[in-house]
Amino acid sequence: MVNMTASPGRRVLLAAPRGYCAGVDRAVIAVEKALEQYGAPIYVRHEIVHNKYVVQTLEKKGAIFVERTAEVPEGSIVMFSAHGVAPVVHDEAAAGKLATIDATCPLVTKVHKEAVRFAKEDYDILLIGHEGHEEVIGTSGEAPDHITLVDGPKDVSKVEVRDPSRVVWLSQTTLSVDETMETVDALKEKFPQLISPPSDDICYATQNRQLAVKQMGEEAELVIVVGSKNSSNSVRLVEVAKLAGSREAYLVDYADEIDEAWLDGVSTVGVTSGASVPEILVEQVLEYLSQRGFEDVELVKAAEESITFSLPKELRRDLRAEAAELVGRRTGSAPATPTGTTTTPPSGE
Repeated sequence: MVNMTASPGRRVLLAAPRGYCAGVDRAVIAVEKALEQYGAPIYVRHEIVHNKYVVQTLEKKGAIFVERTAEVPEGSIVMFSAHGVAPVVHDEAAAGKLATIDATCPLVTKVHKEAVRFAKEDYDILLIGHEGHEEVIGTSGEAPDHITLVDGPKDVSKVEVRDPSRVVWLSQTTLSVDETMETVDALKEKFPQLISPPSDDICYATQNRQLAVKQMGEEAELVIVVGSKNSSNSVRLVEVAKLAGSREAYLVDYADEIDEAWLDGVSTVGVTSGASVPEILVEQVLEYLSQRGFEDVELVKAAEESITFSLPKELRRDLRAEAAELVGRRTGSAPATPTGTTTTPPSGE
C-alpha cells in the first residue's frame, strides 16, 4: 500500500488526472462488449487506442487488429478506432460487405464535423497536427480539397491559401497546448483574419494531463510518463515535463523499462500516464519506485474529470446477422446467421 503523504525525503508526485480519458474508455469497452456479444473474431482497423498493453490484452480476447480494410474477410465485423477514419474507409467497408462499429472519440468526430462545415462554406482549413497520425489522416479525408496540414510553427512559412479572408484553423486533439498556440500565433501573424474553431479542438483530457505535468515539473527532477511511443498525447507529456523544468523525462510502457540509473541523485519523481494507459501500469511503476525508497506519494491535482460517453449505437444491433445479410445480397442467397451467433438483437447501453 502506497503512503499518500508528502515527505521531505524521496517522494513521488503523482499526477491527477492521468490515464484513461472518456474516449479511450468508451473505445476499449466497445471492443470488449463486441467480443462478448458477437464472439471472436472482431476486427479492428488500426490499434483501437495507442497502447501496447491494451492492444495485446484485447488480442488475447479475440480482437484482430489490421491496418487496411481490405484485410478484413467479407461478412465480418470491423470496428473503427478512437482516432477516427476518413469517409473513404466507410465506403471500403460497405464495398467489402462488412458490418461496422464506429468507436471514434466524440471529440474527434466534432473536429470532423467542423471540417465538413467549413469546407461547405468554401474556407481554406489549416489543420494543425502531425503528418501521418491516424487522426490527421481521418480528419483530412473529410475535406481533402480544402485542408492543408500545418505540422508545427516551422510549417507556417510554406502555407498558401486562396483567400486570406476565408481561412480557419482546426487541430489534432492530442497536441501540446503550448505548441499549438505558438503555431496559431504564427498563422495569425501571416493571416490576420484567421478564424478560430467555435470551441477548443485539443481535448479536455490532453489539456488536463499537461497541466498536471506542468505543476509537478517545477519540483520533480525526473518525470516518468507511462505510455507507448506511438501515443501522441503521451509523447507530448514528456515534452511538457522538460519545458516545465524537469531535469529528465522518460516514456515507458512498463515499469521494467525504467533504468535505475535515472534515479541517481533524484529526490522527487513525477509520475503520470497518457490518456490511453490503464491504471494497472501506473501502479506497477509506483511499486517499482517504492521498492527503491520512493515510498511517499503526493497527489498533484490539476482538474476534476467526470465526462463519460455512451457506447457506439451499433452495439445495440445484431451485427453478425447484418454481416451475413450483406453477403447474402451479393450472392443472391437467403440471409444466414453464422454458427454460434444469435438472431435476437442484444440489449444495448
